[in-house]
Amino acid sequence: MEGATDDRWALERIIRRERAIVAAGLAVIVLLAWIYLLRMAAAMDAAAAEADMHAAMGMSDMRAWGMADWFALFVMWVVMMTAMMLPSAAPVVLLVLGAYRRRGTRRAWMSAVAFVAGYLLAWSGFSAAAAGGQVGLHRAALLDAGMVSRSTVLAGAILLAAGVYQWLPIKAACLTHCQSPLGFLARNWRDGTLGGLRMGLRHGAFCIGCCWALMLLLFAVGVMNLLWVAAIAAFVLLEKLLPRRFQIRWAAGVLLVVWGVVVLATGLPA
Repeated sequence: MEGATDDRWALERIIRRERAIVAAGLAVIVLLAWIYLLRMAAAMDAAAAEADMHAAMGMSDMRAWGMADWFALFVMWVVMMTAMMLPSAAPVVLLVLGAYRRRGTRRAWMSAVAFVAGYLLAWSGFSAAAAGGQVGLHRAALLDAGMVSRSTVLAGAILLAAGVYQWLPIKAACLTHCQSPLGFLARNWRDGTLGGLRMGLRHGAFCIGCCWALMLLLFAVGVMNLLWVAAIAAFVLLEKLLPRRFQIRWAAGVLLVVWGVVVLATGLPA
């Protein structure tokens, strides 16, 4: 009995050490993502100022965006989603690591890394679609040089859609999976590195179902508006971590719908 207790304590020490290492790794990834976004935002501000100057001189850039532009936007969205979503996924990642280690999985940390890779792969799919949408909005002249909607109708529609989505059952169902990591693992557990990848993909899909409409708000307020990027990321984290009795998604829905109505009624920018 004493030997079993010693083994259990040794296992818990290993789990705590590996969790600390993985948590530090996630923190570094998020920090690097935010550094990239800060540099990108500064470059975009400079480019927008130059575009405004050219427009004032009657030299507007009418060049159509192509595949190279889409790929640059895709990379930007992937990094942005990493910065915004990885912090809220960290508790699940650490839970997965501990579960693999307690089940005696060799190289449990590799399975946890595969889970992270699957999670980010799911958001990469969303990023590809978002980049494509941004190219389409640019070609339709609906975004300015600062990546903000030129159309109050578009901005208002995005705000209304995001607000209404907060109230839909599909939003509640996806959020339940994100708020209950133990339940998610119980229903979707897969062994091995490939199993970690598949679970990460599935968890990422639920997170996309929960948050995609919030991400589209960036087209209304500015794709590279880092204050809004940080605000949305903080809201997503609160939505997942607060107890279910705190229905902040309903309150957020009301605010977004009212905001959208005001934008549509007054014609003021979002």
